[in-house]
Amino acid sequence: MELQEQQKKQFPADNNLDANQQRITGIWENTMAFLNDLLDIRADSDRDETIEAVRKDISFQGHNAWILIFSVFVASVGLNADSTAVVIGAMLISPLLGPIVGMGLGTAINDATMLRRSLTNLGVMVGLSLLTATLYFFISPFKEPTGELLARTFPTTFDVLIAIFGGLALIVAKAKKGTISNAIAGVAIATALMPPLCTAGWGIATGQWAYFGGAVYLFCINAVFIALSTFVVCKLLKFPMVKYANQAKRKRVSRWATAIGTLVLLPSIFFFWQLYSIQAKQIAVDTYFKNKIGYVGMRPTMEWDKETNKLDIVMFGEIVPQPTIEDWESKFYKIPDLEGCTVEFFQGSKMPTDTNGNVELVQEELIGQMKQIQNKDVRIAALEGEITRLSNENATLDAISEEIRVNYPEFSKISFAKSINIDFDKKKKDTTLVYTVVFKDASLSIKDRRTSKNRMAEWLGYRLQSDKIKINEIASSVTTPVDSVKLKSGTDQ
Repeated sequence: MELQEQQKKQFPADNNLDANQQRITGIWENTMAFLNDLLDIRADSDRDETIEAVRKDISFQGHNAWILIFSVFVASVGLNADSTAVVIGAMLISPLLGPIVGMGLGTAINDATMLRRSLTNLGVMVGLSLLTATLYFFISPFKEPTGELLARTFPTTFDVLIAIFGGLALIVAKAKKGTISNAIAGVAIATALMPPLCTAGWGIATGQWAYFGGAVYLFCINAVFIALSTFVVCKLLKFPMVKYANQAKRKRVSRWATAIGTLVLLPSIFFFWQLYSIQAKQIAVDTYFKNKIGYVGMRPTMEWDKETNKLDIVMFGEIVPQPTIEDWESKFYKIPDLEGCTVEFFQGSKMPTDTNGNVELVQEELIGQMKQIQNKDVRIAALEGEITRLSNENATLDAISEEIRVNYPEFSKISFAKSINIDFDKKKKDTTLVYTVVFKDASLSIKDRRTSKNRMAEWLGYRLQSDKIKINEIASSVTTPVDSVKLKSGTDQ
């Protein structure tokens, strides 16, 4: 003891170092103990009860079958009506999660019976869901794609992440003593298994096979990663493996479970990488369009085609010089994430660009231009109608003139005009067809001339189906009327 005290006195720096090391060690141990108490779920997990609960949820008959059918109808109506609230309600009542969790758990604990029942029931559920949704959308008169429908036609990396973390939350909530029901309900909403199947049914009913494929793809992504998350958590929590009396059977089941797990894992890696590549291209395109495309007085819009990897940029407003466009193209093809993609620029029509981002102002301008075009079309149609009417009248007048020449050889000339008569007292306006004739023989008696004009007036009334006919007569050597006949009255005017 005396020696140690002498050493401490001789080497005070070493003594301080030992004290600091002890403090650091204590802090580290306390921190790890705190994190262990905070995050460790093994002690509070009831493995046997969880296995039994999952086994019960796999069952698909009776009540579960009808609940699934009704939830499909609810989800289909919500997608049709573009109602997010209704779609969420359908997700809550759907029993699709049970067999998917059963697949992951059955693989993890080497339970061949659970795995087989899960696969069978999931296949029946998917088939019944597709049949129900297809029937609804086939009968429904509303087949136009809505925002809720289109949102379920193609998965993204975010859907993969949601399925992974949702699956982890689901099996952790199920494993806890006294299951956390609100967490399970939240996972049902977040992972959205029902809407993609209903969207696939809409694709079948309307013949939109691209949308059908995308929706089924999204459902498979969700199902695979929820099952995979379940498998991982069950392995980490060391769920008890199913024991078989027959050693050969145990090995056979283990091989089958390993093979199925591998079949689930390998496509999931491929799906994730494929979706990551698509998402990376989309982000690169958005960044390029936002940061590289800009010109004073020009407003650009873009359209990105994921299938052909082609970017179309339409430019409205001021004309962009060709060297500037070529510079934009060269920058596009130098982006690593867009290798193999193409870009094409289109010069759009002249339109106002000093709107300060006010899209409504641009829309109003376009609507105004469309209205002007429509008004011009209406005026053109009216003028064309008037021209057609005048042409028909001229053709009729030519035909009547020729008939008068043949039937009334006593006339040497004829003229035609419309007389518009306005009665101020009666507030009436009518039109009279006035024909003016000149006789060849000026020596004809008044009676003979009157007879010819009466016959002509009656004939024209029948010919034109009008009672507003008037026949005037002028002498061959003067321009003032000397006599006239009006249809139906036959009296001198």
